[in-house]
Amino acid sequence: MTRSLQAVAYRRPSVLESSADGRRLGLETSRGATPTGAADHPRFFAGFLTRPQAASAGLLAVADVAATRYYQRPLRASLDPVVTGNGDRLRFESFSGCGGVYARLDVLTAGLDGAEVGHGTTNVDVNNPLREALSRLGTDDPLHLRVGPEELAVTTLDGPVVEKKVPLPDRWLRGFAESQVIAAGFDLRAELPAAEAVRFLRALPKAGARGAAGGPRWLVTAGRGLRATSRAVPGAVCLPGPERLTALQRALRHATALRIYGPAVGAGSAPTASAWELVLPGMRLTLTLSPDASRGFSGEGGVLVALATDEAAEDAELISVLLAWEPRIDIADLAASSGLSAERVRAALVRLGTSGRVGYDTAEAAYFHRELPYDSARVERHNPRLRSARELVAAGAVALDGVLGTVTAADGHVHRVREEAGVLSCTCQWWAKYRGGRGPCKHALAVRMVRRGEVAEPDGRTARVDGGVR
Repeated sequence: MTRSLQAVAYRRPSVLESSADGRRLGLETSRGATPTGAADHPRFFAGFLTRPQAASAGLLAVADVAATRYYQRPLRASLDPVVTGNGDRLRFESFSGCGGVYARLDVLTAGLDGAEVGHGTTNVDVNNPLREALSRLGTDDPLHLRVGPEELAVTTLDGPVVEKKVPLPDRWLRGFAESQVIAAGFDLRAELPAAEAVRFLRALPKAGARGAAGGPRWLVTAGRGLRATSRAVPGAVCLPGPERLTALQRALRHATALRIYGPAVGAGSAPTASAWELVLPGMRLTLTLSPDASRGFSGEGGVLVALATDEAAEDAELISVLLAWEPRIDIADLAASSGLSAERVRAALVRLGTSGRVGYDTAEAAYFHRELPYDSARVERHNPRLRSARELVAAGAVALDGVLGTVTAADGHVHRVREEAGVLSCTCQWWAKYRGGRGPCKHALAVRMVRRGEVAEPDGRTARVDGGVR
């Protein structure tokens, strides 16, 4: 498994401290992206939290996910959360070590009282002493929040004094991108009032010894609450691995509602991903779960079609220069500004998501601009199915015949790819096992590339050839 060593550096540890004028929470930032370019320790906000206890609980929940593996628990996992300033809100994001849970705390305008929120993305230090201090926060007395270094520290401190290095696998990065793409296909399926939300979440089982407490469940609305069903039915939502919602317990007593998002399902559908959003005063805390506790987001394949086309790559370059750290990206506005169709803008946003440049907010059904502080460009280079498809194209293994394409593997086995209602199916084992539920197989990707007149270059990229295959 390909991985790199991710290093983050801070000028000092984040800290919760008392002063003559009250308590102060200082969250230190690492090197990150801003509208004026990369900055060593960007400053995004200085002001007050209107609901300190709820915000502290939400931040701890995000940190819990970053430090947890919900599957294969003995393996270590810890990476500081990501913070994005979007001008009117702060977003704190994390991803579990097992790659199956995405967490985000959105502190909205109503949750902040102070100067304007800045723009940019970076890591934020959440260390163990800070976690302990936040967990002991007992009142909603005024709490001053600073995201970024003190102004004095910028000019008087030389270099970082806190450095963390953690392994960062490619599948972790792919999963971060896939979770955004999958969430873009969700709709609101249920909303529970606070009392029902508390009753439901507190009744969920805790994780077992191997980090799994029974597997996926199906739920449907029943009055003001939820009722379990034995299998998928229209209108149901999947709860894949109920123990993975444990982090929501941190903020449960502050919740005003629980909203549940998921894709449309039919009778007998396979388990699906879903998103669980606690509505807090001036904030939202969301956990997005992969379809199974033992199955991370990295292999879901939702980004592969966009990655496999040069058109989407070119469109993404155009769209990227039009982004301005918007908290809510308007696809119609981007289409008008770029001259592209709405469909091509959406494909470009998926492409940008693979490099961490956009996320998706299920509550607002919209993408938002952020720049993950990781070497996310390698996600595309090392995606195994995409790389294999390009190797098939480069080897001349694809032959087209109307709606049918044949792909001859290295071992001489011939796979047949057929199109029905715009969907490419295949005779390979991958398709037989997943039936498109985890994106296209490498053979379908290769056929799609050749149909678009793309050939593989020596460096593994694809190039477009007008009029067909070179």
